[in-house]
Formats: sequence, structure tokens, C-alpha cells
Amino acid sequence: MNDSPPAIKIRDESLPDIPDIRRVTIAAFLAAPHTSHTEQFIVDALRSAGKLTLSKVATHHDEVVGHVALSPITVNKEDRNWYGLGPVSVLPSHQRRGIGSALVMDALVVLSSTGAAGCVVLGDPAFYERFGFKATAGLTLPGVSPEHFLAVAFDSSVPSGTVAYHDAFKAQG
Repeated sequence: MNDSPPAIKIRDESLPDIPDIRRVTIAAFLAAPHTSHTEQFIVDALRSAGKLTLSKVATHHDEVVGHVALSPITVNKEDRNWYGLGPVSVLPSHQRRGIGSALVMDALVVLSSTGAAGCVVLGDPAFYERFGFKATAGLTLPGVSPEHFLAVAFDSSVPSGTVAYHDAFKAQG
């Protein structure tokens, strides 16, 4: 993608990247508030279940420094061609350089080009609103503050109902 920070390349994950994705994910969430520190297990479980729709890495001088994942979600237990963004991980030493933004933009461009209807994310509105995500009345994730559960529709309206992520999001180890 042309908007990537200098010297950063974004590409699909490859098999040799898997240990680096785990390392980056653990480091990225180590000091993060509001996490159970299971993000690396979630990515592995999504991959094992065949539900990791998109998995991209950001590299700097051939070192994996960031990762983004997309996986299918349901709304009211129905597949509506919507996806969940995350986890998004960047090594702490490389944060605040635009790498996370470049990963999110790349993932959304790829997702929208596949004909997906839209995407949800659980995260900081100040970060995700710049990509078109917004809190939407009527679309909920149980147990989550509505202002931190955001959606962006690509070619349709945002559905109403209860969102469920794949069971891989319950992975603990």
C-alpha cells in the first residue's frame, strides 16, 4: 500500500512468520489496559479453525514489527458477510509511527475489495474513527461498552443486532 510509513512493507503472512506474529502480539498487548493477554492465542486459534480471513504483517528491514487479523462475525447468529478487525499489534518500539494505521487501512481495502458488507472493531474510538468506524446504535457486542464497539459499512447499511465473534476469541492458551 502506498500510504505505508517509509521502509515498512505490508504483506500476507507466511508460515515462517507465525512465531514472529506471536512475539509481536504478546509484546504489543503486554502493557495494554483492558486485555486478558490472550490475543496471541486468539490469532493461533483462528488460524487453526480456518477462520483467519486475512492475516497481514508489517515488516521493517525484513523483521515482523506489526500484524493485523480479520475474521468472520455473525449478527443475530447469521452470516451477513461482516468481519471483525483484530487483533492489531505493533511492537512497542515501533508504535506511533503509522504502522498500525497502515495495517488497518490495508486490511480494510482488501476486505472491501472482496465484496464484504462491513467490519466491526472493539477499540479506541479516537484511533478507529479516522478509518470510518463509528459506534452504531442497534449493533452490540454483549459485555462491551457501546462507545468502544465500532462499525463501518462498505456498500450497505450497518445491521442491527447482537454480534458474535468466532469461538477462537475464547482461546486461553
